[in-house]
Amino acid sequence: MFFRWASMVFLAAGFILTGHECNAGNPGLKILVLTERYGQHESFAASALEWLDKLSGEEKFTFTVVNDTKKFDKAFLSDFNLIIQLDFPPYGWGDIPEKAFEEYIENGRGGWIGFHHATLLGEFDGFQMWKWFSGFMGDIRFDNYIAGKAEGIVKVEDKNHPVMAGVPPAFPVSEEEWYTFNKSPRPNVHVLASVDESSYKPCSGIKMGDHPVIWINEKVRARNVYFLMGHDGSLFSNDAFAAMFRNAIGWAGGK
Repeated sequence: MFFRWASMVFLAAGFILTGHECNAGNPGLKILVLTERYGQHESFAASALEWLDKLSGEEKFTFTVVNDTKKFDKAFLSDFNLIIQLDFPPYGWGDIPEKAFEEYIENGRGGWIGFHHATLLGEFDGFQMWKWFSGFMGDIRFDNYIAGKAEGIVKVEDKNHPVMAGVPPAFPVSEEEWYTFNKSPRPNVHVLASVDESSYKPCSGIKMGDHPVIWINEKVRARNVYFLMGHDGSLFSNDAFAAMFRNAIGWAGGK
């Protein structure tokens, strides 16, 4: 089932899933994966898609990969039980896709899992900040990040949440950028885990004090979970991360 540990078996490095739809036997769980390709975080996107392909065979779900939001409207999104925003920023979507996504989340048409780039909230690449998405992520704005990357110890705060099933109380995450924001999202979200900034290796002065890294927004009807991690393929050799991702699919994609 979804809550057992994922075995880390990857496919050949050159296997590309863009536009791919897996054949599986559970029509009750259809996943839309939104991701950019061949950018600075390609190792994460490629490894994640390989991992999802393996998992879909075990768990009998289907997933479809798209690399932009051009098709996003209410009818298109209604065909999916879960959206995974794998490596895609919250800007430049366009009015119709934005409104369709907002309606999907606010009315619980399905679930959502977001990683890393989903909190690039601000003015980027000539686009204004999507205010609704900022509120969805806890009324925050992107501030800074550890460009040189650092290892940090993630501490689970809600061990009883289904996303944290089988996850140790604390675990290391290496080579992460550890985004910081203008303020902690904690007053507006339910925090599942945070990073111990004193554990950074190498040490960094880029800190928040209170630094949530996994959280859910309980003010919308859709089941949702955000993971600040998600820039490097090495995450899929981290048993705790793989377990949380697998758990999140089962929880956010459920009813």
